[in-house]
Amino acid sequence: MTMLKPLAAFAALLLAACTTPATPAATAQAQKVDPAAAGWDAAGLADAVAYVASQKSTGFVVIDHNRIIAEQNWPLPADAATFKTNFVHGTASDGALLEDVASQQKSFIAILAGVAIDNGLLDLAKPVSFYAKPGWSKATPEQEAKITVRNLMEMNSGLKEDLTSEAEPDTKFFYNTPAYAIMKPVLEGASKKSLDVLTSEWLADPVGMKDTSWRKRNASFAGAGNPTGLVTTPRDIARMGQLVLDGGKAADGKRVISKAQLDALFKPTKTNPSYGHLWWLNGAAYALAPGANAPRTSGQLIPAAPKDLVAAQGAQDRKLYVVPSRQLVVVRTGQAAPDRDFNQQLWTRLMKAAPKQAN
Repeated sequence: MTMLKPLAAFAALLLAACTTPATPAATAQAQKVDPAAAGWDAAGLADAVAYVASQKSTGFVVIDHNRIIAEQNWPLPADAATFKTNFVHGTASDGALLEDVASQQKSFIAILAGVAIDNGLLDLAKPVSFYAKPGWSKATPEQEAKITVRNLMEMNSGLKEDLTSEAEPDTKFFYNTPAYAIMKPVLEGASKKSLDVLTSEWLADPVGMKDTSWRKRNASFAGAGNPTGLVTTPRDIARMGQLVLDGGKAADGKRVISKAQLDALFKPTKTNPSYGHLWWLNGAAYALAPGANAPRTSGQLIPAAPKDLVAAQGAQDRKLYVVPSRQLVVVRTGQAAPDRDFNQQLWTRLMKAAPKQAN
């Protein structure tokens, strides 16, 4: 009985949805459409939204062929004070919370790195110390000199979280946030611009991400080796997902990142075929998850999802899923989902509701 009210509420939302015709990708920002008219099963989609609502979510967006199929924002409950202190920076004009999206920021940085390469400012094969000040790690100078920018983006620098060396670069996947965070001074050193300025000029402004910015984290949260958080909204995150689907072009058709550099982000790496350049990849035969002793798991990251799905994921189950074969973008923000099988359960529901494709 507890599911009836969410289902009824979302059914009413579907009936009230705008029926604007679909617009071609890379020519206009997404508009809301009637999901049923777009081929979605309304009851199945309502079930997916109700499931997400039950998982301590604050935002959820589904975009199919640049049409908004579902969009919901939920308030934080009264017992979420710690989450609010660490992650929330107010409310955007559309009612969505402005949230620090944790490690989703890595995938945004990957896009910026691609733009820097396009501009002739960054070479992934160069040592990190070519762009950041030597001594950025706690490895010996000889060890540090072997670590390239590419190693930071592939999470195979050979460093531990305290930035001391434990392995040769290129030999071990280890999801190392403090090592990744050096990409920020790398980009600043390469571009001679602050992170705020280059993010605005290269990504946020061209793509229309009007509610996206970097913020300093509070002292207790910043101590994990990555002191700045990317604060944004579900709709802005979805705009970056649409940029990926549109081959690196913004909604007005202007190129933000070359197709070649965009595609390079999604090539499986030799130390973890389910990880590209700061993006997660769904189609590999096995995966290595975050964590010092994370086990190797067989099969796709999300068995229920299409194999070509790529994802920007962050702590507290922040999700940006992009599926090129279906021209689909899905975003989820909020607190950590109580269901630790969230990825699989959500995609089981979405694929049941999504339009059927011919074999």
